Amino acid sequence: MILVTAGCSHGDADSGGEERDRDLGAQTLDWQPCPAPSEAEGGGTAPSPLPGGTKWECSFMEVPRDYAQPDGDTIELALIRAKARDQARRIGSLIFNFGGPGGSGVSTLPAAAGDFEKLRARYDLVSFDPRGVGRSQPVECLGDRELDTYYAQDATPDTPAEEKAYTDNLRTYDSGCEKNSGVDLPHVGTVNAARDMDLMRQVLGDDKLHYFGISYGTELGGVYAHLFPKNVGRAVFDAVVDPTSSYEEGSLGQARGFQLALTNFAKDCVARGDACQLPGSTPEEIQDFIIDLQNRLEKKPIRGMGDRMLTQTQATNGIAQALYSKEYWPLLEQGLDEADGGNGALLLALSDALNGRNREGQYSNLQAANAAVNCVDFKERFTLEQTKAQLPEFRKTSPVFGDYLGWGLLSCSQWPVAGEWETPDVSAPGAAPIVVIGNTGDPATPYAGAKAMAEELGKGVGIELTYEGEGHGAYNGGSTCVQGAVDQYLLEGKVPAAGTVCR
Repeated sequence: MILVTAGCSHGDADSGGEERDRDLGAQTLDWQPCPAPSEAEGGGTAPSPLPGGTKWECSFMEVPRDYAQPDGDTIELALIRAKARDQARRIGSLIFNFGGPGGSGVSTLPAAAGDFEKLRARYDLVSFDPRGVGRSQPVECLGDRELDTYYAQDATPDTPAEEKAYTDNLRTYDSGCEKNSGVDLPHVGTVNAARDMDLMRQVLGDDKLHYFGISYGTELGGVYAHLFPKNVGRAVFDAVVDPTSSYEEGSLGQARGFQLALTNFAKDCVARGDACQLPGSTPEEIQDFIIDLQNRLEKKPIRGMGDRMLTQTQATNGIAQALYSKEYWPLLEQGLDEADGGNGALLLALSDALNGRNREGQYSNLQAANAAVNCVDFKERFTLEQTKAQLPEFRKTSPVFGDYLGWGLLSCSQWPVAGEWETPDVSAPGAAPIVVIGNTGDPATPYAGAKAMAEELGKGVGIELTYEGEGHGAYNGGSTCVQGAVDQYLLEGKVPAAGTVCR
């Protein structure tokens, strides 16, 4: 969730990048038909044409590896675009970041493009693999089989021996990242990604950066707005990361958010009466059933897929993955019911999706990039003793997810690169209005983050809009109110009234 670049600081961000930008800003992109996504991007097939026959185009953009050394090495960022339908009324490029950090925009945009087809009337839809992600100098840590073992580990240790095994596994993972990607690790943070976006704006020929950021993409957008306030065009932040939260506070917020989403799932199940497959006549009883299942899996994993077993850690991952969207709730219900009967295949498949593993056993670099960006962004480094001292608060916040997220505080403890900040600076005086959307039922980026982002962006810049719904994100949540407000702003420039509430 955050950043730092060796030799750079917020204070010299603008001056450090401008000289080099004048060199690279004049580059011409060579747009070609898009290939199939790489393994690091998640694999699959080449994107199909859009309605009307518009084809996806892909290219690479050259950027400095280190903006503090403008004449040093460069790396290439992978880009994808689909041209606007109405070229006569074209506004410009609309750049998407779908979150993570670590998500491939090159593979995600074609998959999600149907939700944004109305915006393509007047925008070229553009996304990219940020540095360290997908085909953009991807961070690599461990091989596929090693990752199978790593993600199956006991990530909620209860004994000194289990604690040692967990910390040893973290050390092995971090050492693999340093061995395979050490030269790039200091430079994959959010500030550099924001600089890359401003260079992208220039290369695409846009005077302003029109932007749609989702989840971590809102943090990236906020940092961009702080660094380049005068270059902000029409921008939307959806599923907003709280920029005032430290690493620990962000993790505790996620525990609170996932617990709320699980409670809402359980309430929905109970309301359906006999149609609900899970045991329990109250939400509390369904939660107790889930906790009992976690405890059983800790003692004895069950059959998953092939020769892979479902462990407690993977089950918790799978439950979290299914809470990202209300559309997945039936899969969660089925997966929990089947696991109770000894079949862990569905929960394991959900866990694999969260970790970026495909059916062939290949991993994207989603989680490797996620670790690299978070650890180079945030300064906080927790010791084993400090982590254990925080566990009671995490467990109190979420009986289901607290232990797992609490132990996750150790994730950056042995990272080979120092972090940049306690919290990112997103203040953007003088920037154009940015629509900031908070979803009251969001598990991964709790609702309070939207208000905090709007306030930090500054008066007249952050325009808060509330969606009373479920799932991670609002624009694609089925609310015509949210979509209408966003579309009007991006397509016509009409800023919604601050404090608008959509249901």
